[in-house]
Amino acid sequence: MIKNKNIVVWFSCGAASAVAAKLTVEKYGKDNNVMIVNNPVKEEHPDNIRFKNDVSKWIGQEIIEAKNENYPNASIIEIFEKRKYMAGIAGAPCTMLLKKEARYQFEKKHDIDYHVLGFTADEPHRHERFIKGERENTLPVLIDEGMTKGNCFDYLRSEGVKIPYIYKLGFPNANCIGCVKSSSPAYWNLVRKTFPDVFEHRVLQSRKIGAKLVKYKGQRIYLDELPKDAKGGKLKGLECGIFCDAY
Repeated sequence: MIKNKNIVVWFSCGAASAVAAKLTVEKYGKDNNVMIVNNPVKEEHPDNIRFKNDVSKWIGQEIIEAKNENYPNASIIEIFEKRKYMAGIAGAPCTMLLKKEARYQFEKKHDIDYHVLGFTADEPHRHERFIKGERENTLPVLIDEGMTKGNCFDYLRSEGVKIPYIYKLGFPNANCIGCVKSSSPAYWNLVRKTFPDVFEHRVLQSRKIGAKLVKYKGQRIYLDELPKDAKGGKLKGLECGIFCDAY
């Protein structure tokens, strides 16, 4: 039984974290102080803001924004330019600075007893990795309820909550458009097709920095070297949460 505790739900504008927030408020909200916190990113699809507002109304609670004080614009493009690094074996600096560091700064200002993230029942490994490498005091709300990613989408639809538009375009997540953590040819060709301006900007900036973001036929190549018909397998989920999951 948890009582009189401070619980923070880290809401990423994705379907799973939205349901996690709803279930956490329902399960723990009466006896505890539940805060729902979002680390905004400028380059996310604008419909994510609509989704965040809809989720706030659905839950009946404000969603707090937490930004890295050193990057008030919360822009990945700005970070890439300053760091001269986009992605690689060291991960992605946007996740480290706009997600992790923003969370650390928030934690310093708030006494947090428990964390909740959108880890679903079909990805318990992510929860296990987080409690081992980040915070042991994490409540597996969705896992305890047996909620998979598919269940989360179904639940939102049943509640009349319109999912973020980015999902409808075929993207596996609600991250920022042109996520540099992905090395998938299928992903980048989807970006090229649906957001050609974003694709072109990633081409120019990655060339300038020297970052080969896509993997094709076993080799890292520049985005503008990627054939337009390259598939590269089925798109997999890539969550831009509190830590970086690359694929």
